[in-house]
Amino acid sequence: MSTISDTRKAAEAPEEIRMAHRAHWGWWVLTAFVVVFAAGIVQMLFTNPNLEWDVVADWFFSQSIIFGLLRTLELTVLSMLFGILLGMLTAVMRLSPIRILSSVAWFYTWFFRGTPLLVQLIFWYNLAALFPRIGIGVPLGGPTFWSANANQIVTPFMAALLGLALNEGAYMAEIVRGGILSVDQGQQEAAVALGMRSTRAMRRVILPQAMRVIVPPTGNQVIGMLKSTSLVSVTSMPELLYSAQLVYNRTFQTIPLLIVASIWYLIVTSVLSLIQYYIERHYAKGGRRALPPTPWEKLRRTIAKFLPAQTATSTRRA
Repeated sequence: MSTISDTRKAAEAPEEIRMAHRAHWGWWVLTAFVVVFAAGIVQMLFTNPNLEWDVVADWFFSQSIIFGLLRTLELTVLSMLFGILLGMLTAVMRLSPIRILSSVAWFYTWFFRGTPLLVQLIFWYNLAALFPRIGIGVPLGGPTFWSANANQIVTPFMAALLGLALNEGAYMAEIVRGGILSVDQGQQEAAVALGMRSTRAMRRVILPQAMRVIVPPTGNQVIGMLKSTSLVSVTSMPELLYSAQLVYNRTFQTIPLLIVASIWYLIVTSVLSLIQYYIERHYAKGGRRALPPTPWEKLRRTIAKFLPAQTATSTRRA
């Protein structure tokens, strides 16, 4: 019984596989270089007076910086939400047997992946120069049912959202399409043989299996989107970086304010990476015999390795 329980515990909590290297003088040289380099960076961070850590502390939780951070998070969430939905729709259109749908989806991905995001943002911000009024009606001289001033519709926030979401949708379309194509075609055929419609088979059979391929690059896209929001400063959107720029243009404390923005980016990126890890772990259930340990489980194992030795030492002393 004990053997069976030990085997189950080993299956539930697999150890990480680490590569063993043969002892070589080159590894010692590389290790010494890394240690010296890291020590130099740490020394610079604590001794360079130009970093002005007191200014960083003063502005870190300031109202303008927090407002910019919230606007950055808002743009990231909305752009990724619309980008994922648009990417899923575009991916299904690319795989459609209807030629016009697949052609339109291909052109969309080709155009928005082929032009820089900064150019797209500037274009949407200056859309009123091309279309002074935006309306809905019948083309070729037909009646117009509704129209409005383009500057009232395409605000700086809307221009930023359109640029980020449409650009992200093109990349997400290829990610979703690659995930769908990674599922064996027999799964689709088996679902149809069971009487499922193609849409239900896609929703219940294909997409759940494709998520193991879709989730990792999608997590990277979310982190990339967080940093891409800094480009919307060209539209005078007060996101995190632009809020820091407004401050240091007034106080001339450029380096400390850039450090403030960088630290906030690192904090949010770390949280997003942790969320991505748990989502990947969830969708790995169907493809692995045992799930990888969580960071908390790794910490408990590391602590547990030292507890018996400490206990034995204290017992000997007593």
